[in-house]
Amino acid sequence: MSALRRMGALVYRHACMYRRSWPRLAEIAYWPTLNMLIWGFTSSYLMRLHASPGVALAAGAMIGGVLLWEITLRAQLGVTIGFLEEIWSRNLGHLFVSPLRPAELIGALIVVSGIRAALGLFPATIIAYLLYKYDLFAPGPVMLLFFLNLLVMGWWMALCIVALLFRYGAGAEALAWTIAFGITPLACVYYPLSALPGWLQPLAQALPAAHIFAGLRAALRTGMADWGQLGAACLLNIVWFIAALAVFGAEFRRARVRGALLAIGE
Repeated sequence: MSALRRMGALVYRHACMYRRSWPRLAEIAYWPTLNMLIWGFTSSYLMRLHASPGVALAAGAMIGGVLLWEITLRAQLGVTIGFLEEIWSRNLGHLFVSPLRPAELIGALIVVSGIRAALGLFPATIIAYLLYKYDLFAPGPVMLLFFLNLLVMGWWMALCIVALLFRYGAGAEALAWTIAFGITPLACVYYPLSALPGWLQPLAQALPAAHIFAGLRAALRTGMADWGQLGAACLLNIVWFIAALAVFGAEFRRARVRGALLAIGE
C-alpha cells in the first residue's frame, strides 16, 4: 500500500501542474487534433477525387492510422515529458532521496501518460466521427487490443529515452520529441509493409507497430481481426519492454554511481 501511496502522490503532483496551467492542457490535445484535421481533409479530398471502394478503404485506414499512431506518440511523450518536468523543476534529486523507488516513478509516469493519451485523443476521435464519419470503434472490442499494444510500445520507447537522459543528461532532451516521429516510416502507419524497400522490411517487422497497423487494415477490409498480427505485436512488445527495463535499470544505476541524478539538467 505504501508503494501505491507514493505513486499516487506523484500522479497527484502532475495532475496539479496540469490543473493550474491551461497551456499544458491545450498542448495535450493540440497535435492530435491538428493531425486529425490535416489527414482527415486529405482523405476527404481523395474520396471526392476518386470515388471507389478502394479509395474509401485507404482513406479509412489513413484516418484510423492517424488516431492510433497518436496513441503511441502521446504515451511516449507522456512519460518522457513527465520525467523532463522533474528535471526542469530541479526535483529529480529530491525524488530519489525520498522513499520513492525507480519502479514506482515509472509506474506513476505511466499512469500520467495514460491519462494524457486519453485526454489528448478524445477531441480527435470526436472530430473524426463528426467531420469524416469515421467510427474508431467500428471493428469492435478488438480495438482495445490495438490501443493497449500501442500504449505499451510508447511506454518502452519512453523508457529508452529516459535511459538516454540518465546517460547524456539534458543534452538528450530533443530525443523526447524526435525518436517516435523518426520511426514513423518503419511503423507502416499509412501504407502496408510491402511499400517499403526490401532491406527495410525486416527492421519494420521488428516493431510492433507494423503488425498492429497491418491488423487494423485487415479489420477494415474484412471486418475480422488478424489474430496472427496481434499475437506478433504482443510478443514483440513484451520483448522490447523487457529490454527497455534492462537498459533503464543499467543507466539508472550508472547515473547513481556517478552522482548524475543530482547534476542532470545542470
